[in-house]
Amino acid sequence: MKVAGFGFRAAATADSLHAALRAAGGEDVDALATLAEKAEAPALAALSARLGVGVIALPAIALAGVATISDSPRQRALFNTGSLAEAAALCAAGPGARLLGPRAVSPDGLAMAAIAERSGT
Repeated sequence: MKVAGFGFRAAATADSLHAALRAAGGEDVDALATLAEKAEAPALAALSARLGVGVIALPAIALAGVATISDSPRQRALFNTGSLAEAAALCAAGPGARLLGPRAVSPDGLAMAAIAERSGT
């Protein structure tokens, strides 16, 4: 199973999210994931429809303490993890998942994406 995790600002568009996803490694994912409070954002819904995959909404408590490649002081202060995108991808992909690389940022700086994969699914 391959999951793209996202962190993004309110001003992010579907194109911002899509650009971050492409920069993170591509569009061949089984699901998108993010913080529950962001899961119904119009930009994410548009990307979900564009790719034909669902969105996994994760509570902040599930992301807290998840070890990530990236380490943003702001994200650590807000969510107790170094990267919301990386933590969301890992949590949604499930036990034994690994990141394919660090988070990638969209050219407009409004969206971050990371991809995690769990073998055997």
